[in-house]
Amino acid sequence: MPADPAGPVAPTAATPRARVGIDVGGTFTDFVLALPGDPRGLLHHKEPSTPADPARAVADGIAAVLGRAGLDAGDLASITHGTTIGLNAIIQRRGARIALVVTEGYRDILEIGRSRMPSSFDLHAAKEEPLVPRDRIVEIPARLGPDGRPVRTPSDAELARVAEELAATGAEAAAVLVLHGHTDPAFEAAVTARLGALLPQMPLTSSAAIWPEVREFERALVTCLNVYIQPLMRRYFDRLETLLDGLGVTAPVYIAASNGGSLSLRSAVERPIETVLSGPAAGVTAATRLGRAAGISRLVTFDMGGTSSDIAVAVDGEPEFATHTTIGGLPLILPVVAVSAIGAGGGSVVRADEHGVLKVGPESAGAAPGPVAYGRGGTRPTVTDCYLHTGVIDPATFLGGRMTLDAPAAARALGEVATGLGSGSGSGASGTGADTGTGTGADRVADGALRVATAGMAVELQKTLAGRGLDPAEFTLVPFGGAGPTHAAVLAEEVGIREIVVPPTAATFCALGAVGADLRRDFARSLRRELDDASIATLDTVLTGLEEQARGWLAGQGPAAGAPELSLAADMSYRGQAYELRVPLPAPLTQDALREAFHTEHERLYGFRDTDAAISLGTARLAISSAGPEIVPAATPVGARTEPPVPAGHRTVLLAGRRVTAEVHRREALRPGQSLPGPAVIEQDDTTVLVPPEWTAGVDPLGNLRLTRS
Repeated sequence: MPADPAGPVAPTAATPRARVGIDVGGTFTDFVLALPGDPRGLLHHKEPSTPADPARAVADGIAAVLGRAGLDAGDLASITHGTTIGLNAIIQRRGARIALVVTEGYRDILEIGRSRMPSSFDLHAAKEEPLVPRDRIVEIPARLGPDGRPVRTPSDAELARVAEELAATGAEAAAVLVLHGHTDPAFEAAVTARLGALLPQMPLTSSAAIWPEVREFERALVTCLNVYIQPLMRRYFDRLETLLDGLGVTAPVYIAASNGGSLSLRSAVERPIETVLSGPAAGVTAATRLGRAAGISRLVTFDMGGTSSDIAVAVDGEPEFATHTTIGGLPLILPVVAVSAIGAGGGSVVRADEHGVLKVGPESAGAAPGPVAYGRGGTRPTVTDCYLHTGVIDPATFLGGRMTLDAPAAARALGEVATGLGSGSGSGASGTGADTGTGTGADRVADGALRVATAGMAVELQKTLAGRGLDPAEFTLVPFGGAGPTHAAVLAEEVGIREIVVPPTAATFCALGAVGADLRRDFARSLRRELDDASIATLDTVLTGLEEQARGWLAGQGPAAGAPELSLAADMSYRGQAYELRVPLPAPLTQDALREAFHTEHERLYGFRDTDAAISLGTARLAISSAGPEIVPAATPVGARTEPPVPAGHRTVLLAGRRVTAEVHRREALRPGQSLPGPAVIEQDDTTVLVPPEWTAGVDPLGNLRLTRS
């Protein structure tokens, strides 16, 4: 199995320039240092996150990982950084004080939204509060028609009045939305510039500059979200640059993007909304590379970190993308890797609610104070404490022995939860009432909490796959994150997945995805017209403009920018349909070829085509990318063997309500060709892999651990 370098390696003139990928999580900040083309391969590191100053953990981790590699700051070629700072700010509603300037008559656009209830079956469900309250929304006499022609252009006096009202809101920044602004982004940009000249201290952002797509509410919201998190993200990036300067780092910094790619730090400051799902997306990117290398055509990723668990689907080496998703209860229309949150993480708190029912999450202990077993002042048990108490996690070998866990403290905290459970809680906590060996309250809570967490994840995973018409039995589960490999087999059993592939360095997998991420950005422009020869000509003109814009963006991304690769598509529908399909554009682009491409895609998804119906051409889309460095996730293990592996020891583990004796193996000691039956625990420095009874584990030629159910 691949391992970190045995010791510092003195840099030489031939030493390749190093690249670092980073993923900031709720509990740990992960690092992968890559030396492309060097036999030393990859070095992995985990640094406790510092929520009060996230950049501090990033700087400390970079210094630590460079020290372990025997390199200095001058050996760094680039840093690619995934972050959830913007996402957390949206979810917790702690962004900037912002305002919205909108066409007259549309002051309530954020309040009305799509006029839908949050939950059709819950009469008590509360609607999300608008991101901008009504008293900070200012109307402007500016408007375009659906054809892009100006209907109303504000005079200088009217702009002065708007500027005065806007200044009175006390906002730090503002978004500008002109009705039908997507039809002529230059018109909205000109209005924004004229208004900005009157308010030089207040940053203004044009909605069409962020995303020129039809649907006024969604475009207004995505622009407000960008403005909402921009000051916070700018402060974070400034702080990060200061700390990196202190380390002597001169390498360019790139930020992982929600579409699975990356963008320059300057682009991220201008468009931070494109980074809100960067961490999970980077992990999916790494998983699809693994799938292509390992010959896996259908996979489900399972990212279980300290705070939450996320899944995504990839087919034939390509992750599934979405153009509409939800963050913090608010719709987002930017293209993103389709990642769905499905449940708790290792730091999710285990508790008894007011009715005496066992609950897991959604509250997380995070990095501070963290699980009780961490000994940092935490008093409420978490999923990690449960795995420690069941014996799956060894308190002495956690993080390769760099961190010793307090098992008695975890047991006491779990026992306190047991006292809060209602009558008959022994059966309720464990889920089946099975004999738990010692039968202590801590046993029942630990076993029951893991069952509760698994049940919730399984429901969400099955719903996600069923909504796409997919059968779990046809997929391979790829778990990562610190807790993903530990929980993977239990979840797979619950949903009917029969194969699991655990990467060699699962706990830092998102950071691995970041270090090899391509530069990528998506561009779009709505057309909204019937498909005919005239609209084909318009589409061709729009694509030419998008390509020019995209190539200009790539040229400004710094030294990592290489040869561009373009991907063209269009959203299309039969006239009158409420939803559109994304269709890759054929070459050459003709009306007949595009019609056939749409019919084929519609038939594939829905089982029929209507060749007599008119077709509507919605939004033109162009994605530009430039390939990142080739990162090999693991060296091929040597010394294949066929004899059964010798366990490093044995220990008692609580599984499904019963105490069983499990073999304990070190992952680096396993070789291709060997296999071991469950129950077993496979330990590595960054995670623990559980192999339940009726499962078998082995190592493939790429160093991946493969679990199959008999």
